[in-house]
Amino acid sequence: MAENTEQWLEDMLLLMEGNDGKKTEKQLKIIQAATEIFSEKGYSAASTSEIAQRAGVAEGTIFRHYKTKRDLLLSIVGPILAKTVAPLFMRDFAKVLDQPYTEIEDFYKTVLRDRLNFARKNAKILRIVIQELPFQPELLGQVKVLFSQYVFERIGRLYAHFQEQGQIMEAPSFRIIRFSVTTIVGMVLTHSILLPEIPIDDEEEINWTIDVLMHGIAKRS
Repeated sequence: MAENTEQWLEDMLLLMEGNDGKKTEKQLKIIQAATEIFSEKGYSAASTSEIAQRAGVAEGTIFRHYKTKRDLLLSIVGPILAKTVAPLFMRDFAKVLDQPYTEIEDFYKTVLRDRLNFARKNAKILRIVIQELPFQPELLGQVKVLFSQYVFERIGRLYAHFQEQGQIMEAPSFRIIRFSVTTIVGMVLTHSILLPEIPIDDEEEINWTIDVLMHGIAKRS
């Protein structure tokens, strides 16, 4: 693989099915070009001829590897969903969950640092997910499966532990998960995808987010 390949692309290719994650140089160029164009223009406005031109290959080469433009999109987004859409829960992120947290604030801080760093490194592919998720039933289906299999099972156990310790309120786990995940994902996407040009102090922003998660936005006396 080329030495200048972006880390997000290397990680994604390792997740892809077929040939134990090994791809030809042309496939690598096609995937990288498609990701850039889908990210810039959106799926509908992108053309396979433009992807081929940027990748430096013939348009027919794309269709030798992917039957349709839709297959190309799914081959890019599908693997990354398995690593990012269930933001706290699998593969390399399992170590974050498995640490012996004594305080829920420490858990939130570790999660926010990890996901913010990951989102910044994978901004192009995440932008595609955000753009296309409402319009691609297959992608939405993958999100639902990942969420149901990993969020409620693993995060639910973690919150139950903190409830037993008296650190968080007694409430149905799905409500606590919904509030926590939407707050964390909102913070991460704002600073990595939506408004990356706004300068922030990461630690200050992370601490403020955790404070709101734990105490809300009501004025304190």
